Amino acid sequence: MAWFGITPSRSSRLLSPLAPFFAAGAVILYGVNSAQNAMMRSDEWKNDARNPNAKSGGH
Repeated sequence: MAWFGITPSRSSRLLSPLAPFFAAGAVILYGVNSAQNAMMRSDEWKNDARNPNAKSGGH
């Protein structure tokens, strides 16, 4: 079965050399997500209205 015109045997030859880049991208995305969540929980942004985790002021 062709996937976007690439047969499975061809796709494995194409994607194998790129696997370290996919893994590095996943690590970077995980790190950015962790940093962003930590910043949202910090004292400076804990009660900011733009923070989705902020406690509502009775609205």
